[in-house]
Amino acid sequence: MNKNPNKYEVIIYWSNDDKAFIAEVPELAGCMADGATQNEALDNVQVIIQEWIDTAKSLGRTIPKPKGKLMYA
Repeated sequence: MNKNPNKYEVIIYWSNDDKAFIAEVPELAGCMADGATQNEALDNVQVIIQEWIDTAKSLGRTIPKPKGKLMYA
C-alpha cells in the first residue's frame, strides 16, 4: 500500500459488469481505478490520484482540497 496516502475520500464497490472492485474518488472528476480485491483497487487508485493531480498541475488547473467524508456518499 502507498506509504503516503492521499487524503481524498475513496468509495469502493463491486461491479458485476467489470467483475472487479471499483475505487472512485468523488472529489476528483473521473478519478477511479479497479482491482481484483478491495486492497488492490485502493492501491491502484492511490496511483491514479497522484497522476490526476500531476496532470491537473501540468495543465494549470485547480486541484480540490480533500474535504473528507462527503455527506451524500
